[in-house]
Amino acid sequence: MTKSWRQIFIILLFRIDWRVLLLFSSLLTIVTVMVQIPRLPYPLSELIFVPPIVESAIYNNTSHATSRNFHFASHNQLAVAQIVPVNLSASAKQNQSVPEVGEIKQLSSRSRKKNRTTTHRRRGRRHRKNVEPFDEITTPPSPPSYANMSKEVLRQIWSLTPHEGLVHARKEIENAPLVQDDPDLYAPLFHNVSSFKRSYEMMELILKVYIYKEGKRPIFHQPHLQGIYSSEGWFMKLMEENREFVTMDPEKAHLFYLPYSVRQLQWALYVPNSHNIRPLSIFLRDHVNMLAAKYPFWNRSHGSDHFLVACHDWGPYTLNAHKELRRNTIKALCNADVSERIFIEGKDVSLPETTIKNPTRPLRNLGGKRVSQRPILAFFAGNMHGRVRPKLLKYWGDKDGDMRIYGPLPKRVSQKMSYPDHMKSSKYCICPMGYEVNSPRIVEAIYYECVPVIIADNFALPFSEVLNWSAFSVIVAEKDIPRLKKILLEIPLKRYLVMQTNVKMLQKHFHWHFRPRRYDLFHMILHSIWLSRLNQVQVHESAQ
Repeated sequence: MTKSWRQIFIILLFRIDWRVLLLFSSLLTIVTVMVQIPRLPYPLSELIFVPPIVESAIYNNTSHATSRNFHFASHNQLAVAQIVPVNLSASAKQNQSVPEVGEIKQLSSRSRKKNRTTTHRRRGRRHRKNVEPFDEITTPPSPPSYANMSKEVLRQIWSLTPHEGLVHARKEIENAPLVQDDPDLYAPLFHNVSSFKRSYEMMELILKVYIYKEGKRPIFHQPHLQGIYSSEGWFMKLMEENREFVTMDPEKAHLFYLPYSVRQLQWALYVPNSHNIRPLSIFLRDHVNMLAAKYPFWNRSHGSDHFLVACHDWGPYTLNAHKELRRNTIKALCNADVSERIFIEGKDVSLPETTIKNPTRPLRNLGGKRVSQRPILAFFAGNMHGRVRPKLLKYWGDKDGDMRIYGPLPKRVSQKMSYPDHMKSSKYCICPMGYEVNSPRIVEAIYYECVPVIIADNFALPFSEVLNWSAFSVIVAEKDIPRLKKILLEIPLKRYLVMQTNVKMLQKHFHWHFRPRRYDLFHMILHSIWLSRLNQVQVHESAQ
Protein backbone atom coordinates (compact mmCIF):
# COMPACT_ATOMS: atom_id res chain seq x y z
CA MET A 1 0.00 0.00 0.00
CA THR A 2 1.44 3.36 -1.07
CA LYS A 3 1.65 5.86 1.75
CA SER A 4 1.01 9.56 1.14
CA TRP A 5 3.70 12.15 1.98
CA ARG A 6 1.59 13.33 4.93
CA GLN A 7 1.65 9.86 6.46
CA ILE A 8 5.40 9.61 5.97
CA PHE A 9 5.96 12.97 7.62
CA ILE A 10 3.84 11.98 10.65
CA ILE A 11 5.72 8.69 11.06
CA LEU A 12 9.12 10.47 10.92
CA LEU A 13 7.93 13.12 13.35
CA PHE A 14 7.03 10.53 15.97
CA ARG A 15 10.29 8.66 15.52
CA ILE A 16 12.53 11.71 15.97
CA ASP A 17 13.42 12.38 19.58
CA TRP A 18 11.61 15.45 20.99
CA ARG A 19 14.91 16.88 22.31
CA VAL A 20 16.29 17.03 18.77
CA LEU A 21 13.24 19.01 17.68
CA LEU A 22 13.62 21.41 20.61
CA LEU A 23 17.31 21.95 19.81
CA PHE A 24 16.55 22.59 16.15
CA SER A 25 13.81 25.07 17.08
CA SER A 26 16.14 26.95 19.46
CA LEU A 27 18.94 27.17 16.89
CA LEU A 28 16.52 28.45 14.28
CA THR A 29 15.31 31.18 16.69
CA ILE A 30 18.87 32.29 17.52
CA VAL A 31 19.91 32.45 13.85
CA THR A 32 16.80 34.46 13.00
CA VAL A 33 17.54 36.95 15.82
CA MET A 34 21.18 37.41 14.81
CA VAL A 35 20.24 37.98 11.17
CA GLN A 36 17.75 40.67 12.19
CA ILE A 37 20.01 42.56 14.69
CA PRO A 38 21.39 45.21 12.26
CA ARG A 39 17.90 46.42 11.37
CA LEU A 40 15.99 45.98 14.64
CA PRO A 41 13.48 48.87 14.99
CA TYR A 42 13.24 48.43 18.77
CA PRO A 43 15.66 48.02 21.69
CA LEU A 44 17.44 44.69 21.83
CA SER A 45 16.24 44.29 25.42
CA GLU A 46 12.69 43.82 24.02
CA LEU A 47 13.81 40.58 22.39
CA ILE A 48 16.65 39.22 24.50
CA PHE A 49 18.07 40.31 27.83
CA VAL A 50 21.44 42.04 27.59
CA PRO A 51 23.29 44.36 29.96
CA PRO A 52 22.71 48.04 29.04
CA ILE A 53 26.35 48.55 28.01
CA VAL A 54 26.02 45.75 25.42
CA GLU A 55 22.73 47.08 24.09
CA SER A 56 24.22 50.52 23.62
CA ALA A 57 27.32 49.15 21.91
CA ILE A 58 25.21 47.15 19.45
CA TYR A 59 23.12 50.18 18.56
CA ASN A 60 26.28 52.20 18.02
CA ASN A 61 27.42 49.56 15.55
CA THR A 62 24.15 49.32 13.60
CA SER A 63 25.32 52.08 11.27
CA HIS A 64 27.91 49.58 9.98
CA ALA A 65 25.28 47.18 8.73
CA THR A 66 27.75 45.20 6.64
CA SER A 67 29.53 43.90 9.75
CA ARG A 68 28.05 41.32 12.09
CA ASN A 69 30.97 41.37 14.56
CA PHE A 70 30.22 43.64 17.52
CA HIS A 71 33.06 44.78 19.78
CA PHE A 72 32.29 46.15 23.23
CA ALA A 73 34.97 48.54 24.47
CA SER A 74 35.52 48.34 28.22
CA HIS A 75 38.69 48.82 30.26
CA ASN A 76 39.50 45.22 31.06
CA GLN A 77 36.39 43.22 30.48
CA LEU A 78 34.16 41.84 27.74
CA ALA A 79 30.40 42.16 28.09
CA VAL A 80 28.50 38.94 27.28
CA ALA A 81 24.82 38.74 26.34
CA GLN A 82 22.64 36.09 27.90
CA ILE A 83 19.81 35.12 25.52
CA VAL A 84 16.42 34.94 27.22
CA PRO A 85 13.35 35.09 24.93
CA VAL A 86 10.65 37.56 25.93
CA ASN A 87 7.52 38.85 24.22
CA LEU A 88 7.72 41.87 21.97
CA SER A 89 5.58 44.84 22.93
CA ALA A 90 2.95 45.95 20.48
CA SER A 91 4.39 49.45 20.25
CA ALA A 92 7.78 48.04 19.35
CA LYS A 93 6.28 45.93 16.56
CA GLN A 94 4.56 48.95 15.04
CA ASN A 95 7.69 51.07 15.00
CA GLN A 96 9.56 50.23 11.80
CA SER A 97 12.29 52.90 11.87
CA VAL A 98 15.58 52.88 13.77
CA PRO A 99 14.92 54.95 16.93
CA GLU A 100 16.91 57.90 18.18
CA VAL A 101 18.66 57.77 21.58
CA GLY A 102 15.66 59.32 23.36
CA GLU A 103 13.30 56.82 21.72
CA ILE A 104 15.55 53.94 22.76
CA LYS A 105 15.25 55.07 26.40
CA GLN A 106 11.46 55.37 26.15
CA LEU A 107 11.04 51.96 24.55
CA SER A 108 13.44 50.38 27.01
CA SER A 109 11.45 51.80 29.91
CA ARG A 110 8.32 50.04 28.62
CA SER A 111 10.07 46.69 28.68
CA ARG A 112 11.73 47.35 32.03
CA LYS A 113 8.88 45.91 34.09
CA LYS A 114 8.77 42.72 32.04
CA ASN A 115 12.50 42.26 32.29
CA ARG A 116 12.44 42.79 36.04
CA THR A 117 9.55 40.41 36.68
CA THR A 118 10.94 37.61 34.48
CA THR A 119 14.66 37.67 33.81
CA HIS A 120 15.75 39.35 37.03
CA ARG A 121 13.78 36.98 39.24
CA ARG A 122 15.45 34.02 37.58
CA ARG A 123 18.89 35.49 38.03
CA GLY A 124 18.29 36.07 41.75
CA ARG A 125 18.99 38.93 44.13
CA ARG A 126 22.60 38.03 44.80
CA HIS A 127 23.54 38.14 41.12
CA ARG A 128 21.69 41.43 40.57
CA LYS A 129 23.74 43.40 43.08
CA ASN A 130 26.45 44.36 40.59
CA VAL A 131 24.20 44.81 37.53
CA GLU A 132 23.74 48.41 36.48
CA PRO A 133 20.14 49.63 36.36
CA PHE A 134 18.34 49.92 33.04
CA ASP A 135 18.23 53.72 33.57
CA GLU A 136 21.87 53.82 32.52
CA ILE A 137 21.49 52.97 28.82
CA THR A 138 24.30 55.07 27.40
CA THR A 139 27.32 54.58 25.21
CA PRO A 140 30.05 52.32 26.61
CA PRO A 141 33.02 54.03 28.25
CA SER A 142 35.99 55.05 26.14
CA PRO A 143 39.21 53.09 26.67
CA PRO A 144 41.90 54.70 28.84
CA SER A 145 44.29 57.12 27.20
CA TYR A 146 47.22 54.73 27.41
CA ALA A 147 45.44 51.97 25.45
CA ASN A 148 47.35 52.82 22.26
CA MET A 149 50.74 53.45 23.86
CA SER A 150 53.59 51.03 23.26
CA LYS A 151 54.60 48.60 25.99
CA GLU A 152 58.09 50.09 26.10
CA VAL A 153 56.81 53.61 26.83
CA LEU A 154 54.42 52.30 29.46
CA ARG A 155 57.21 50.31 31.07
CA GLN A 156 59.39 53.43 31.32
CA ILE A 157 56.63 55.56 32.82
CA TRP A 158 55.52 52.91 35.30
CA SER A 159 59.10 52.41 36.46
CA LEU A 160 59.26 56.00 37.74
CA THR A 161 59.21 56.66 41.47
CA PRO A 162 56.08 58.43 42.79
CA HIS A 163 57.85 61.80 42.87
CA GLU A 164 59.35 61.33 39.40
CA GLY A 165 55.93 60.38 38.08
CA LEU A 166 54.38 63.57 39.46
CA VAL A 167 57.15 65.72 37.94
CA HIS A 168 56.67 63.98 34.59
CA ALA A 169 52.91 64.53 34.72
CA ARG A 170 53.33 68.22 35.53
CA LYS A 171 55.64 68.73 32.55
CA GLU A 172 53.22 66.92 30.25
CA ILE A 173 50.35 69.15 31.40
CA GLU A 174 52.40 72.32 30.87
CA ASN A 175 53.02 71.20 27.26
CA ALA A 176 49.54 69.83 26.62
CA PRO A 177 48.64 69.45 22.94
CA LEU A 178 45.70 71.48 21.65
CA VAL A 179 42.39 69.61 21.89
CA GLN A 180 39.88 70.11 19.10
CA ASP A 181 36.47 68.47 18.78
CA ASP A 182 36.94 65.82 21.45
CA PRO A 183 33.71 63.74 21.47
CA ASP A 184 33.98 63.12 25.23
CA LEU A 185 34.60 66.72 26.32
CA TYR A 186 32.58 69.86 25.61
CA ALA A 187 35.10 72.69 25.50
CA PRO A 188 32.82 75.63 26.60
CA LEU A 189 32.47 74.01 30.04
CA PHE A 190 36.17 74.25 30.83
CA HIS A 191 38.69 77.00 31.51
CA ASN A 192 41.23 75.10 29.41
CA VAL A 193 40.00 71.81 27.97
CA SER A 194 43.45 70.92 26.59
CA SER A 195 45.14 71.14 30.00
CA PHE A 196 42.28 69.28 31.65
CA LYS A 197 42.39 66.41 29.18
CA ARG A 198 46.16 66.03 29.47
CA SER A 199 45.97 66.12 33.26
CA TYR A 200 43.20 63.51 33.21
CA GLU A 201 45.24 61.30 30.89
CA MET A 202 48.24 61.56 33.18
CA MET A 203 46.02 60.61 36.12
CA GLU A 204 44.83 57.49 34.26
CA LEU A 205 48.39 56.59 33.36
CA ILE A 206 50.27 57.33 36.58
CA LEU A 207 48.11 57.78 39.69
CA LYS A 208 48.22 55.12 42.40
CA VAL A 209 46.30 55.35 45.67
CA TYR A 210 46.96 53.37 48.83
CA ILE A 211 43.93 52.79 51.07
CA TYR A 212 44.53 52.21 54.78
CA LYS A 213 42.91 48.96 55.91
CA GLU A 214 42.79 50.01 59.56
CA GLY A 215 39.52 51.11 61.12
CA LYS A 216 36.39 49.20 62.07
CA ARG A 217 32.93 49.42 60.62
CA PRO A 218 30.64 51.27 60.52
CA ILE A 219 32.80 54.41 60.70
CA PHE A 220 35.41 53.02 58.30
CA HIS A 221 34.94 51.05 55.07
CA GLN A 222 31.14 51.17 55.24
CA PRO A 223 29.77 53.65 52.70
CA HIS A 224 26.43 55.35 53.23
CA LEU A 225 24.85 55.64 49.76
CA GLN A 226 21.55 57.42 50.42
CA GLY A 227 20.47 60.96 51.25
CA ILE A 228 22.05 64.38 50.86
CA TYR A 229 25.41 63.32 52.33
CA SER A 230 25.84 60.30 50.06
CA SER A 231 28.72 61.72 48.00
CA GLU A 232 31.28 60.61 50.58
CA GLY A 233 29.79 57.12 50.60
CA TRP A 234 29.67 56.73 46.83
CA PHE A 235 33.28 57.84 46.50
CA MET A 236 34.36 55.42 49.25
CA LYS A 237 32.50 52.52 47.64
CA LEU A 238 33.91 53.14 44.16
CA MET A 239 37.43 53.89 45.40
CA GLU A 240 37.67 50.70 47.46
CA GLU A 241 36.29 48.62 44.57
CA ASN A 242 38.67 50.19 42.07
CA ARG A 243 41.51 48.18 40.54
CA GLU A 244 42.86 50.80 38.15
CA PHE A 245 44.10 53.36 40.69
CA VAL A 246 44.41 51.37 43.93
CA THR A 247 47.76 49.84 44.81
CA MET A 248 48.55 47.37 47.57
CA ASP A 249 52.15 48.64 47.77
CA PRO A 250 52.29 51.93 49.74
CA GLU A 251 55.80 52.63 48.39
CA LYS A 252 54.28 53.09 44.91
CA ALA A 253 51.46 55.38 46.07
CA HIS A 254 51.13 59.04 45.13
CA LEU A 255 48.18 59.47 47.50
CA PHE A 256 46.95 57.84 50.72
CA TYR A 257 43.20 57.61 51.38
CA LEU A 258 41.58 57.76 54.84
CA PRO A 259 38.33 55.81 54.18
CA TYR A 260 35.92 57.06 56.85
CA SER A 261 32.41 58.49 56.77
CA VAL A 262 31.46 61.57 58.77
CA ARG A 263 27.82 60.52 58.47
CA GLN A 264 28.61 57.16 60.10
CA LEU A 265 30.83 58.93 62.63
CA GLN A 266 27.90 61.12 63.65
CA TRP A 267 25.57 58.15 64.09
CA ALA A 268 28.15 56.20 66.08
CA LEU A 269 29.56 58.86 68.44
CA TYR A 270 27.39 61.95 68.56
CA VAL A 271 25.09 62.32 71.57
CA PRO A 272 21.78 63.78 70.31
CA ASN A 273 21.09 67.37 71.40
CA SER A 274 24.47 67.64 73.10
CA HIS A 275 25.73 70.19 70.54
CA ASN A 276 29.19 68.79 71.15
CA ILE A 277 31.12 67.30 68.22
CA ARG A 278 34.50 67.30 69.96
CA PRO A 279 34.29 63.50 70.64
CA LEU A 280 34.17 63.00 66.86
CA SER A 281 37.25 65.17 66.41
CA ILE A 282 39.16 63.37 69.17
CA PHE A 283 38.29 60.00 67.62
CA LEU A 284 39.81 61.06 64.27
CA ARG A 285 42.85 62.53 66.00
CA ASP A 286 43.54 59.24 67.78
CA HIS A 287 43.06 57.26 64.57
CA VAL A 288 45.56 59.40 62.63
CA ASN A 289 48.06 59.21 65.50
CA MET A 290 47.75 55.42 65.40
CA LEU A 291 48.50 55.39 61.65
CA ALA A 292 51.46 57.74 62.14
CA ALA A 293 52.91 55.45 64.81
CA LYS A 294 52.34 52.27 62.77
CA TYR A 295 53.53 53.47 59.35
CA PRO A 296 56.17 55.98 58.15
CA PHE A 297 54.00 57.54 55.45
CA TRP A 298 52.19 60.21 57.48
CA ASN A 299 55.31 61.49 59.21
CA ARG A 300 57.23 61.49 55.93
CA SER A 301 54.98 64.19 54.45
CA HIS A 302 53.18 65.40 57.61
CA GLY A 303 49.95 64.26 55.93
CA SER A 304 50.26 66.41 52.78
CA ASP A 305 49.94 63.39 50.45
CA HIS A 306 46.93 62.01 52.36
CA PHE A 307 43.32 62.84 51.54
CA LEU A 308 39.85 62.45 52.99
CA VAL A 309 36.36 62.83 51.54
CA ALA A 310 33.59 64.24 53.79
CA CYS A 311 30.20 65.56 52.74
CA HIS A 312 28.53 66.14 56.11
CA ASP A 313 28.19 69.76 57.25
CA TRP A 314 30.36 68.87 60.23
CA GLY A 315 33.14 67.53 58.04
CA PRO A 316 35.56 70.47 58.46
CA TYR A 317 34.95 70.77 62.21
CA THR A 318 35.79 67.12 62.96
CA LEU A 319 39.41 67.86 61.95
CA ASN A 320 40.16 70.53 64.53
CA ALA A 321 41.76 68.26 67.16
CA HIS A 322 44.66 67.30 64.86
CA LYS A 323 46.69 70.23 63.53
CA GLU A 324 48.34 68.42 60.61
CA LEU A 325 45.09 66.74 59.61
CA ARG A 326 43.42 70.13 59.45
CA ARG A 327 46.23 72.09 57.75
CA ASN A 328 48.10 69.66 55.51
CA THR A 329 45.73 66.94 54.37
CA ILE A 330 43.93 67.31 51.03
CA LYS A 331 40.30 67.65 52.11
CA ALA A 332 37.44 66.97 49.71
CA LEU A 333 34.55 68.72 51.48
CA CYS A 334 30.96 69.56 50.58
CA ASN A 335 31.12 72.38 53.14
CA ALA A 336 33.72 74.31 51.15
CA ASP A 337 33.51 77.63 53.02
CA VAL A 338 36.69 79.65 52.41
CA SER A 339 35.83 82.18 55.12
CA GLU A 340 36.31 79.69 57.98
CA ARG A 341 39.95 79.00 57.03
CA ILE A 342 39.61 75.25 57.26
CA PHE A 343 38.93 74.75 53.57
CA ILE A 344 41.92 76.15 51.66
CA GLU A 345 41.11 77.10 48.08
CA GLY A 346 43.71 75.76 45.65
CA LYS A 347 44.71 72.93 47.98
CA ASP A 348 41.42 71.41 49.07
CA VAL A 349 38.62 70.07 46.85
CA SER A 350 35.01 71.24 46.78
CA LEU A 351 32.89 68.09 46.80
CA PRO A 352 29.49 68.18 45.02
CA GLU A 353 26.56 67.37 47.30
CA THR A 354 24.29 64.84 45.59
CA THR A 355 20.91 63.68 46.86
CA ILE A 356 20.49 59.97 46.18
CA LYS A 357 17.02 58.69 47.07
CA ASN A 358 17.41 55.17 45.70
CA PRO A 359 20.96 53.76 45.80
CA THR A 360 20.05 51.03 43.30
CA ARG A 361 19.03 53.69 40.77
CA PRO A 362 21.19 56.78 41.37
CA LEU A 363 20.34 58.30 37.97
CA ARG A 364 16.59 57.92 38.24
CA ASN A 365 14.32 60.64 36.84
CA LEU A 366 17.01 62.65 35.07
CA GLY A 367 16.34 65.23 32.40
CA GLY A 368 13.96 68.13 32.01
CA LYS A 369 11.56 69.83 29.66
CA ARG A 370 12.49 71.83 26.60
CA VAL A 371 12.88 75.60 26.95
CA SER A 372 9.44 76.34 25.45
CA GLN A 373 7.86 74.24 28.22
CA ARG A 374 9.51 76.13 31.09
CA PRO A 375 7.02 78.91 31.96
CA ILE A 376 8.41 79.56 35.46
CA LEU A 377 11.21 82.12 35.63
CA ALA A 378 12.70 80.97 38.94
CA PHE A 379 11.86 78.35 41.58
CA PHE A 380 12.88 77.50 45.13
CA ALA A 381 11.29 75.44 47.89
CA GLY A 382 12.94 74.31 51.11
CA ASN A 383 13.29 74.69 54.85
CA MET A 384 13.94 78.18 56.22
CA HIS A 385 17.30 77.90 57.96
CA GLY A 386 20.51 79.84 57.64
CA ARG A 387 20.90 83.53 56.89
CA VAL A 388 19.99 83.53 53.16
CA ARG A 389 16.72 81.62 52.80
CA PRO A 390 14.57 83.77 55.14
CA LYS A 391 15.78 86.83 53.26
CA LEU A 392 14.90 85.20 49.94
CA LEU A 393 11.39 84.37 51.18
CA LYS A 394 10.94 87.87 52.61
CA TYR A 395 11.51 89.55 49.26
CA TRP A 396 10.02 87.01 46.86
CA GLY A 397 7.66 84.65 48.70
CA ASP A 398 4.16 84.97 47.15
CA LYS A 399 5.13 88.34 45.68
CA ASP A 400 5.47 87.58 41.99
CA GLY A 401 3.91 84.96 39.71
CA ASP A 402 7.16 84.50 37.79
CA MET A 403 9.14 83.87 40.98
CA ARG A 404 7.91 80.67 42.63
CA ILE A 405 9.65 81.04 45.98
CA TYR A 406 8.35 78.94 48.90
CA GLY A 407 9.36 77.59 52.26
CA PRO A 408 8.58 73.87 52.39
CA LEU A 409 6.50 73.22 49.27
CA PRO A 410 2.81 73.70 50.28
CA LYS A 411 0.54 70.71 49.89
CA ARG A 412 -1.90 72.68 47.72
CA VAL A 413 1.00 73.36 45.32
CA SER A 414 2.62 69.92 45.40
CA GLN A 415 -0.70 68.25 44.58
CA LYS A 416 -0.71 70.08 41.26
CA MET A 417 3.02 69.96 40.54
CA SER A 418 5.72 68.01 42.38
CA TYR A 419 9.09 69.39 43.46
CA PRO A 420 11.01 67.75 40.56
CA ASP A 421 8.38 68.93 38.07
CA HIS A 422 8.78 72.50 39.33
CA MET A 423 12.52 72.31 38.64
CA LYS A 424 11.91 70.74 35.23
CA SER A 425 9.45 73.53 34.38
CA SER A 426 11.66 76.43 35.51
CA LYS A 427 14.26 78.37 33.57
CA TYR A 428 16.32 79.10 36.69
CA CYS A 429 16.55 77.09 39.91
CA ILE A 430 17.52 79.10 42.99
CA CYS A 431 20.23 77.36 45.06
CA PRO A 432 20.69 79.33 48.30
CA MET A 433 22.92 78.17 51.12
CA GLY A 434 21.38 76.68 54.25
CA TYR A 435 23.19 76.41 57.56
CA GLU A 436 26.37 76.00 55.50
CA VAL A 437 27.40 77.23 52.06
CA ASN A 438 26.80 73.95 50.21
CA SER A 439 23.46 72.90 48.74
CA PRO A 440 22.29 69.70 47.00
CA ARG A 441 20.06 71.85 44.77
CA ILE A 442 23.00 72.72 42.55
CA VAL A 443 23.37 69.13 41.35
CA GLU A 444 19.58 68.68 41.32
CA ALA A 445 19.29 71.67 38.97
CA ILE A 446 21.94 70.15 36.70
CA TYR A 447 20.10 66.81 36.69
CA TYR A 448 16.83 68.53 35.72
CA GLU A 449 18.50 70.75 33.07
CA CYS A 450 17.64 73.93 34.97
CA VAL A 451 20.22 76.74 35.09
CA PRO A 452 21.36 76.99 38.75
CA VAL A 453 21.36 80.39 40.47
CA ILE A 454 23.85 80.10 43.34
CA ILE A 455 23.47 82.41 46.36
CA ALA A 456 26.23 81.60 48.84
CA ASP A 457 29.03 84.04 49.53
CA ASN A 458 32.43 82.44 50.26
CA PHE A 459 31.46 79.15 48.60
CA ALA A 460 34.21 77.47 46.55
CA LEU A 461 32.30 75.88 43.69
CA PRO A 462 32.94 72.19 42.84
CA PHE A 463 35.71 71.59 40.31
CA SER A 464 36.16 75.33 39.83
CA GLU A 465 39.84 74.69 39.07
CA VAL A 466 38.76 73.16 35.73
CA LEU A 467 35.08 74.08 35.17
CA ASN A 468 33.98 77.55 34.09
CA TRP A 469 30.85 78.01 36.18
CA SER A 470 29.88 81.25 34.46
CA ALA A 471 29.18 79.18 31.33
CA PHE A 472 26.28 77.28 32.89
CA SER A 473 25.20 79.04 36.09
CA VAL A 474 24.38 82.44 37.58
CA ILE A 475 26.14 83.52 40.76
CA VAL A 476 24.29 86.16 42.79
CA ALA A 477 25.72 87.90 45.85
CA GLU A 478 23.63 87.69 49.00
CA LYS A 479 23.26 91.48 49.09
CA ASP A 480 21.63 91.38 45.62
CA ILE A 481 18.65 89.21 46.62
CA PRO A 482 16.24 92.19 46.36
CA ARG A 483 17.35 92.59 42.71
CA LEU A 484 17.11 88.89 41.89
CA LYS A 485 14.33 89.09 39.30
CA LYS A 486 15.91 92.05 37.55
CA ILE A 487 19.25 90.22 37.34
CA LEU A 488 17.59 87.20 35.75
CA LEU A 489 15.49 89.20 33.30
CA GLU A 490 18.57 91.12 32.16
CA ILE A 491 20.15 87.92 30.90
CA PRO A 492 19.61 87.85 27.10
CA LEU A 493 17.65 84.92 25.71
CA LYS A 494 20.58 83.89 23.55
CA ARG A 495 22.86 83.64 26.58
CA TYR A 496 20.25 81.71 28.55
CA LEU A 497 19.91 79.18 25.71
CA VAL A 498 23.68 78.71 25.67
CA MET A 499 23.77 78.21 29.45
CA GLN A 500 20.91 75.73 29.35
CA THR A 501 22.64 73.75 26.60
CA ASN A 502 25.82 73.77 28.65
CA VAL A 503 23.92 72.39 31.65
CA LYS A 504 22.84 69.43 29.53
CA MET A 505 26.40 68.83 28.38
CA LEU A 506 27.61 69.12 31.99
CA GLN A 507 25.39 66.36 33.35
CA LYS A 508 27.77 63.49 32.57
CA HIS A 509 30.39 64.99 34.91
CA PHE A 510 27.96 64.78 37.87
CA HIS A 511 26.69 61.22 37.39
CA TRP A 512 27.38 58.33 39.75
CA HIS A 513 27.77 54.94 38.05
CA PHE A 514 28.07 51.51 39.63
CA ARG A 515 30.99 50.96 37.27
CA PRO A 516 32.75 54.32 36.95
CA ARG A 517 33.07 55.80 33.47
CA ARG A 518 35.58 58.28 32.14
CA TYR A 519 34.89 61.87 33.21
CA ASP A 520 32.00 60.92 35.53
CA LEU A 521 31.61 62.24 39.07
CA PHE A 522 33.92 59.69 40.67
CA HIS A 523 36.70 60.49 38.22
CA MET A 524 36.11 64.26 38.46
CA ILE A 525 36.52 64.15 42.25
CA LEU A 526 39.61 61.97 41.98
CA HIS A 527 41.05 64.28 39.31
CA SER A 528 40.64 67.32 41.55
CA ILE A 529 42.48 65.47 44.34
CA TRP A 530 45.18 64.45 41.84
CA LEU A 531 45.51 68.06 40.65
CA SER A 532 45.92 69.25 44.23
CA ARG A 533 48.72 66.71 44.69
CA LEU A 534 50.40 67.96 41.51
CA ASN A 535 50.19 71.54 42.77
CA GLN A 536 52.11 70.52 45.88
CA VAL A 537 54.96 69.27 43.70
CA GLN A 538 54.88 72.43 41.64
CA VAL A 539 55.08 74.66 44.72
CA HIS A 540 57.88 72.52 46.15
CA GLU A 541 59.89 72.65 42.91
CA SER A 542 59.53 76.43 42.50
CA ALA A 543 60.51 77.00 46.13
CA GLN A 544 63.83 75.29 45.48
